[in-house]
Amino acid sequence: MGKASKATKKFVSSGQLKKTIQARHKKQQIQKRFEKRRGNKDSKGKGRTVAEDEEGGDDNDEERAQEGSKRMTVDSFLNGDFMNESDDEGLDAGIPSEDEEEDEGDEGSDDDGSFASVDDLDEEGENHLLELSKLAEKDPEFYKYLQENDQELLNFNPGAIPEAESSGDEGGDEDVDMEEEEQVPVLTKEHLKQWQKSLLQQRSLRALRKLLIAFGSAAHMNEDGQVLAWSIDNSSVYNKLVTTALRYTPIVLEHHVPYKTLPNGKFKSPTQTQKFKTLQKLILSHFHNVTHILSQLTDEDTLRLALTESAKLVPYIISSRKSVKAYLKKCLDLWSSGSDTIRIAAFLSIRRLASSSDESILDSILKSAYLTLIRSSKSTSAHTLPSINLMKNSASEVFCIDHSSTYQQAFGYIRQLAIHLRNSMKIKSKEAYKNVYNWQFVHCVDFWCIVLARGCDVEAEAATGKESEMRPLIYPLVQVCLGAIKLVPNSRSHPFHLQIIRSLLHLTKHTQIYIPISTYLVPILVSCLSPSSRPKSSTLRPLDLDVQIRIPQQYVKTRVLSESLTEETVYLLAEWLASVPVHGSIAFPEIVVPVVIVLKKSLKNSKTGSGKEQTLLKVLLERVDESARWMDQKRKAVQFSPSKIGDVQEWEKNIKAKLIDDTPLGKYVKVQRKTREKRRKLIEKAREGEHEVLEED
Repeated sequence: MGKASKATKKFVSSGQLKKTIQARHKKQQIQKRFEKRRGNKDSKGKGRTVAEDEEGGDDNDEERAQEGSKRMTVDSFLNGDFMNESDDEGLDAGIPSEDEEEDEGDEGSDDDGSFASVDDLDEEGENHLLELSKLAEKDPEFYKYLQENDQELLNFNPGAIPEAESSGDEGGDEDVDMEEEEQVPVLTKEHLKQWQKSLLQQRSLRALRKLLIAFGSAAHMNEDGQVLAWSIDNSSVYNKLVTTALRYTPIVLEHHVPYKTLPNGKFKSPTQTQKFKTLQKLILSHFHNVTHILSQLTDEDTLRLALTESAKLVPYIISSRKSVKAYLKKCLDLWSSGSDTIRIAAFLSIRRLASSSDESILDSILKSAYLTLIRSSKSTSAHTLPSINLMKNSASEVFCIDHSSTYQQAFGYIRQLAIHLRNSMKIKSKEAYKNVYNWQFVHCVDFWCIVLARGCDVEAEAATGKESEMRPLIYPLVQVCLGAIKLVPNSRSHPFHLQIIRSLLHLTKHTQIYIPISTYLVPILVSCLSPSSRPKSSTLRPLDLDVQIRIPQQYVKTRVLSESLTEETVYLLAEWLASVPVHGSIAFPEIVVPVVIVLKKSLKNSKTGSGKEQTLLKVLLERVDESARWMDQKRKAVQFSPSKIGDVQEWEKNIKAKLIDDTPLGKYVKVQRKTREKRRKLIEKAREGEHEVLEED
């Protein structure tokens, strides 16, 4: 009998031989009876040949062995002719020598013809058994996962590696070219355990290929018209397969084709070696399957795992723009619509893509992330606001990766805001005003304030030793904000004004640039202290100004509205007065004079009596006067003139470090922050149905 091919050896070791032979004999018997009914004369010859093959298999094998030049055919193999040989002869005939196995390596696997060359790379993994002992140090998270889920993989016997490798090739039943249609094999946990051992012990590329083919079957198992290599009929096997493929693939690839991480956090794709070129098609196919399965996973833990592990494959697929585009689109969908944990995991995957050295990919990410944020912020409520804030804060981190790329994007989008504002100022109609007075405009302004505050932060610039390239954008953004406030100055638009002022306040705190916010806060306080008519009593609940840009009609001219506006405005004014650019200035006593004079005059002319508004404002004015006297006391020791700018800046630098802790106004703001934070947590608990009782301190 001729020597068996590599595919034959795989099929013998798979344990499916006996079943296949029985199925073939049964089919031949049915065909035999069918031909007898039709009166086929040749059927007897066929039946006789089959009987002779079954009874005299040894003689036929001897004849085939004498011929020498002929190989075993599929029919003779599936008829089980060689099963009548002795065990020793069968063993010798079924296992080729090492040289012959190398020659036949490329012909034996039809499992996935385009990936067949991956098996040839697997010989390099035999010298890496020592890495298992270092796994706890190199990747403690993966080692912990193995301890919890696959303890037996950590307790393997090194002497059994060749045996494990031979037993790990369970997918060989697909390599036999059969004339009849076979039933798709069922994947079991035993298959997965054997593949896991080969991956863990030898970083086997052969086992990885089989695992990823099975993963592809799992990703497309519910689709019509798909030819699957494996059938999965158990949910636990499905989950095990998905988890194994996601966790093991990055580890094996990093071992065989490592990539470089630059000091600035960006990465470079692996060198274009022959091994990487051979593996690239397999990697892209697997990444496509991962992107596809992200739409199907419903379990939150598995979905988060898929996002986390797929991000580790990004350096290997970054050259494929089609894969990058599809993956980015899916991550952005999850970033804008998932739960908080899924949003964070999706954002980390987006940031991984943005860490590429390719600037065009970063530009695409910035545009797509900004447009996704705008679409998600069209409507805002108490329930959607936290997720929108999460998106704004996370997106700002991506925008600060490369300041030069962000400058180009931010310049165009801030210019768009300015154009909307200019058109509204020219037309002056209710419809034109709506182009500015809407939630999307508010969130866009707030987002760019967050980006510039992060990118132009004084401490961050001091750490890098240079000024941010985005700093020139602060002035046009501030002008757009102040113009939007002045567009519609009526009282019903005060919530919109406060939204913009909060964004400017955040910007001035981090960049330490003086912005005249008090000019727009004081008129709101004056209108609350001196209303055109006496406020109406109402049983309405306090107005949540965080989720309002226009006062509802039922709140107009009510005491509830007046108290809510006064409380919020007083807090924002105190925050601005206590900020570094204002309170840290040597001219603080002079800066606060106009504010104090106007507010004291409004208090004196107030007609609403000693209400909550007056109490809040009086306390603030007392703290401002105390802080002004504190600054006067500090200035008495000054020996330089105002013309000595360098000495002035050095003196202010020493003062700024003591603002929050030492000054009366700083202590007042600190207490107010704690009180507001405590009340915010109580409101959230009550909103979630935890029956918290809201009480004023």
